[in-house]
Amino acid sequence: MTQTVEEITAPDPNRSQEQSVRLGAYVERARHVTDKLVVEGVLRRSIGLAMEAEGCYSSVGGRCDVVAQDGRHIETEVVGFSGDRLFLMPAGDSRGLVPDARVIPISGIPGVNVGDDLLGRVLDGRGKPLDGGKPIERRKSVPLFGSQINPLDRKPIREQLDVGVRSINALLSVGRGQRMGLFSGSGIGKSMLLGMMTRNTDADVVVVGLIGERGREVREFLETSLGPEGMKKAVVIATPADDTPLMRMRGAWLSAAIAEYFRDRGKNVLLLMDSLTRFAQAQREIALAIGEPPATKGYPPSVFAKLPQLVERAGNSESGTGSITGFYTVLAEGDDLNDPIADASRAILDGHITLSRSLAESGIYPAVDIESSVSRAMPQITSAEHREQISRFRQIYSTYQEHRDLIALGAYRRGADPRVDDAVDRWPAILEFLRQEPNSRVTRDESLQSLSELLSAPSPSVPETPAASEPN
Repeated sequence: MTQTVEEITAPDPNRSQEQSVRLGAYVERARHVTDKLVVEGVLRRSIGLAMEAEGCYSSVGGRCDVVAQDGRHIETEVVGFSGDRLFLMPAGDSRGLVPDARVIPISGIPGVNVGDDLLGRVLDGRGKPLDGGKPIERRKSVPLFGSQINPLDRKPIREQLDVGVRSINALLSVGRGQRMGLFSGSGIGKSMLLGMMTRNTDADVVVVGLIGERGREVREFLETSLGPEGMKKAVVIATPADDTPLMRMRGAWLSAAIAEYFRDRGKNVLLLMDSLTRFAQAQREIALAIGEPPATKGYPPSVFAKLPQLVERAGNSESGTGSITGFYTVLAEGDDLNDPIADASRAILDGHITLSRSLAESGIYPAVDIESSVSRAMPQITSAEHREQISRFRQIYSTYQEHRDLIALGAYRRGADPRVDDAVDRWPAILEFLRQEPNSRVTRDESLQSLSELLSAPSPSVPETPAASEPN
């Protein structure tokens, strides 16, 4: 019969004092050794991205090393289980695996090494430097997946953030601690607008997550969008498209964890993530690989559960003065703004800025579509006069767009509708208001002044149309 440690070490009149002391020492030594023992397993299956291990124990989110044929240790993460089998997803190249390869669980919770020495660095999804600099010192470690904040403890959004872009400052005001989405199809200028806000926004720390995008854009973003001065207060996490799905997801979680660390220290953080769509696609690849059934257009339910978990980590903190203002790019596949990821993102974000392909093709950059964009925090951070000006601008903009085809064909006759005449007269000034050079910065005060001048400028009078003469 198996005895417990307490039963073995309990006083026994048949044992001497010396025997009891020696037995207690042996039990303590055995307990100490047992705590450090790791039960290894073996690799039973590897199809596509997914692996199945048997004979070892680890929790979901835990890590395991799989020993390849050449002795390399391939890092994996436990993404699920079925019975006594664990589903693993590799963090890197999985070539060299063989049947019955050793699977070694790694103890501990995934953490992130953080500190002021992160500023100015470029990291991969593991938090290791990509810039050739020295390793990040382990001064403090924070959980990779963070902790949930009680919604009643979050500070409300009350302060407007100057992003340096005239159309956004004036018409889509963003508050400090807000989460905004940049929605557009491919090639319309998401990255360019993201770069403008990176250079122009007043923030203590900028955290940039380049998730699943082209590898060429990483260095281009560093040199063009950030520059040497911008890099001094920035942390860049790059997991390009050729990384594994697990690494792309880790890059997004790592970006959020680093932003949380600086926010909790009272810093105003600007979190830029390009893109939220690639994060969702990485989770889709993982979920489908381990057998989760697809739901909406090939996206499994877990994708729509992970999106709010990531986005909700931004925002204002529970205490102190720190904040995370998040901008997340969302790729609308085929310019379909009702794509499942775009639709789900709109519901969980505090507003969205939509970019128009027609404006971009006509040479208007940034191509912000005012009609289909909204900032949900704007009523709390703008004055009544400012909101009235925004409403009037939208009315003029919408009036012109409704009659655009008639005006282009010459079918509209001046004088038929004074509202349309006013919109036609102001349209060149509106396009000039929306247009802004990538390297220029327009402050919030300058933006509001430009909007006021645009709306207060007198509209050219509508000439009277001469009456047609009566036929004889």
